[in-house]
Amino acid sequence: MTLVIAAGGTGGHLYPAVALAREFLRRIPDGVVRFVGTTRGLESTVIPREGFPLDVITAKPFMGLSLGKMARALAALPIGVLQSVALLRRHRTDLVVGIGGYTSPPVLLAAWLLRIPRAIMEPNAYPGMANRALAPFADRIFLAFADAGARFSRAKVRVVGTPVRRAFVERAASPPSELKTLLVFGGSQGAQAINSAMIDALPTLAAIPDLRIVHQTGAKDQARVQAAYDAAGLTPRAHVVPFLFDMPEQMEHADLIVSRAGAVTVAELTALGRPAVLVPLPHAIYGHQAKNAAVLEQAGAAVVLSQDRLNGGTLGSLLAELSRNPARLRTMAERSRDLGRTESAEHIIDECLALLQRGNRNAAAAV
Repeated sequence: MTLVIAAGGTGGHLYPAVALAREFLRRIPDGVVRFVGTTRGLESTVIPREGFPLDVITAKPFMGLSLGKMARALAALPIGVLQSVALLRRHRTDLVVGIGGYTSPPVLLAAWLLRIPRAIMEPNAYPGMANRALAPFADRIFLAFADAGARFSRAKVRVVGTPVRRAFVERAASPPSELKTLLVFGGSQGAQAINSAMIDALPTLAAIPDLRIVHQTGAKDQARVQAAYDAAGLTPRAHVVPFLFDMPEQMEHADLIVSRAGAVTVAELTALGRPAVLVPLPHAIYGHQAKNAAVLEQAGAAVVLSQDRLNGGTLGSLLAELSRNPARLRTMAERSRDLGRTESAEHIIDECLALLQRGNRNAAAAV
């Protein structure tokens, strides 16, 4: 049995897909999983590192671009569909899952043309344009948040949460007793605004006894951030890196996390029950990060700091306040854990296998 997953662009699309792929292989050891992406996104680095084959097609981003670039993206769609038809046939594909983004449309449309069972996953509280456009062509629509279901056919929707890697599910992080380790990251490519606020907050953070900081900066900003830690005399207490491949371990040992509010980050935080200060990306399409963050804040699992209020003073004061209130950190951790859904991948595979069995029964009845 062959599963093809269309996912690319950012870690927010890739890591739920990896979690789903591993659960598929755990359930079907002799199965095959292949990914489809482009040469533009993070998939060209992450997917081979995770041990999966990657097929490359022509696909271009659509949203947030000039009219000319949008026109070129639309013109590339038929090419991507034809390429996808060829690779789905070549790999004798049984099932296709799209995770949104600009890679999904050509692959899902090709699967629809070939009558291959297909599903889409929407990890955000507000669904993206690609998944909304593909919904009529999908047999199943898997959502992380129930509120997103209003924009899809109720018969197709299953609210299952966002798949997280088993490394998160299998860890049992205990609630923090005090703030000793602070983890800071801004997504797979870093966040310059968070980096700059952290730099300005370093004098305040230096006064927190025995605080250790792990800071993922993104490749473009590492040198600037490292220099700031050096100048503040915090280098012995800080680990400043462009990218963290061992995120499950780093999050497990963090007492507090400062991050963006992407869907995967939210799912991983709640799977481990980690308290957080969330800085939603202000220019995220449809404001989906702000909506994701609001879910955690309303539950008492996180503090949301909008980017227009983000600076060294506000961030430093907030972190210092939380360091003096371990009871609040424990409560935030417990509320975060209450939101966690650690069986999302299993539920999706159950539904997909049922979908395949139904298709096989229908095919047999037609003979």
